[in-house]
Amino acid sequence: MSLGDVELYHSWRNDIDVMNSTNPLLDVYSLEETREFVEEVIVNSRSSKSYMIEEKNRDNAIGITSLVEIDLKNRNAECIIDIGEKEFWGKGYGREALLLLLEYAFLELNLHRISLKVFAFNERAVGLYSRIGFKREGISRQALYRNGKWHDIVHMGILKQEYFLKIGEREKDDGT
Repeated sequence: MSLGDVELYHSWRNDIDVMNSTNPLLDVYSLEETREFVEEVIVNSRSSKSYMIEEKNRDNAIGITSLVEIDLKNRNAECIIDIGEKEFWGKGYGREALLLLLEYAFLELNLHRISLKVFAFNERAVGLYSRIGFKREGISRQALYRNGKWHDIVHMGILKQEYFLKIGEREKDDGT
């Protein structure tokens, strides 16, 4: 992600449908607030790496995926993924982007563990993370108030060896 992506990211960051399942605050941000966020937290951060997700065979950004709070000493990080263009939801882009991010985290950065947080009501995301190999590690009970109700936040994680074990299972199932 670069500063040239600020306006597109700003449109996703202010889309309630997009942020409903990923952003605990659901605030509306000014373009300047988004620009400052991108500059400080995404582009110039030494403890995070963010990448735009592009539509296949096109130069069209449809989302963003990030490793945040990268801790090289303890070899772990948290991952975040948002598909900002709603017409691409449920088409496998999130899965593909997450798999690429995990490959990068485990092979290039040599991390040992990747964690994430997901709202319990986002059942599709919880299912995807489980199929990839993430394990439930805990729950923050009723930590999110959304649409007049309290919801849990599920904490999940995957270790490097679990990820590669899962890849081996997928390859065996595919016959490769």
